[in-house]
Formats: sequence, C-alpha cells, structure tokens
Amino acid sequence: MHALDGVSLEIARGEFVAVTGPSGCGKTTLMHLLAGLDSPTTGEIFVDGLALHDAGDAALTDYRRRRLGLVFQFFNLLPTMNVIENVSFPLLLQGVSYSESEQRARELLDLVGMSERSTHFVHQLSGGEQQRTAIARALIHRPSLLIADEPTGNLDSASAEMVMRVLGQIGNDKLATLIVVTHSPEVAQAASRRIEMRDGRIVSPGHVSPA
Repeated sequence: MHALDGVSLEIARGEFVAVTGPSGCGKTTLMHLLAGLDSPTTGEIFVDGLALHDAGDAALTDYRRRRLGLVFQFFNLLPTMNVIENVSFPLLLQGVSYSESEQRARELLDLVGMSERSTHFVHQLSGGEQQRTAIARALIHRPSLLIADEPTGNLDSASAEMVMRVLGQIGNDKLATLIVVTHSPEVAQAASRRIEMRDGRIVSPGHVSPA
C-alpha cells in the first residue's frame, strides 16, 4: 500500500498553502515527510535547500529545531509552564538568553493576541488560547517553514475563527512559508493556494491567488 503515490509538488517561499482531502488520503504522511519525521522510500524532498531524503539524524534534528515550526491539533503545550515560558522554551533550548527569548516571546504573544494571558498556565486557557500560544511557540525561532496539522480541528467555531485570523496574518506578512492540513473549507479559503489530495495523489495542485 502506497501512502503517497507519485506526488510532485513545489511550494514557493512565503506561500500560504492549504492541503485538503478526505481522511486517509495521504495529507498527514506528506506533512511528516516535509517535517523530516518520516523518510520516503523513493523520490527526493528539498526544503529550504536541505535534501531531507539524504539527511542524517543530526541534520534532521537541526532542521526541526531551527528551520521548522510545527502546530498540532492538540496543542502539545507543557502544563508545568505558563504561556510565556512555553513560547520561550524552544529558544532557551538553543542557548539563547532568557531576556532575549522573553522579548521575542512577548512580540509573538502580541501578534497572536495573547499578551494579557502571558502568565497563565495551560489549564487556565481555552482551546483557542492554547492553539494561539502553540502558534507563537512555533514561530519563536523564526522558521522558514511552518506546518499546521488540523489547527482548528479541536476548536469551537469562535476559537477557530480567531486562529484562522492569526494564520491569515502570518500568511499575509510572509513570516514563514505556511502549509496547513485541514478539513475546514474556511481555513482552506484563507490560503493563497489549495492543494487537494485523493488516494495518495495530488488531484488538484491549485493556483496561486492574485495578490
């Protein structure tokens, strides 16, 4: 069984792309390959000049730590840390000073509308607030690629709308190349291009919307 079959895809730097399709069509496998979490059995994958298909463990770890941002459906925040600590944490792991990490975190919390919740802990946040915190954390190290896997799938409509607004701003400001895997027509509509998948293949590569 081929999770992906003959997929050929090019995404431009700074583009905001939505990947859609029914469950089991290969969307998540494609994202895992682009994130360097899985390796292809055949073919080539280049992200920001790095050949992921040939990269060793050390190179893939460095890629995920420095050039990739990931946003998950279930947030994956650390419950023992407050909001600003969660957002700062990836920079601290890189050896960046606490003051510099905190300053960058405050800038991003302002971007996602979470400044007033910076000292709150995860259990004190709504689902939408947790997701916006997760987006800020994913951007803290200024990644060249940001991948969001069903970022609104676990949210109510009001929270989903706020997260969509944040993703739209990231796309409009070209803070990173943004790829969103989604079942939501509203999220897909916010992207500059929609890529549709079926049975491990891309059935519609989409077209870039005029600026």
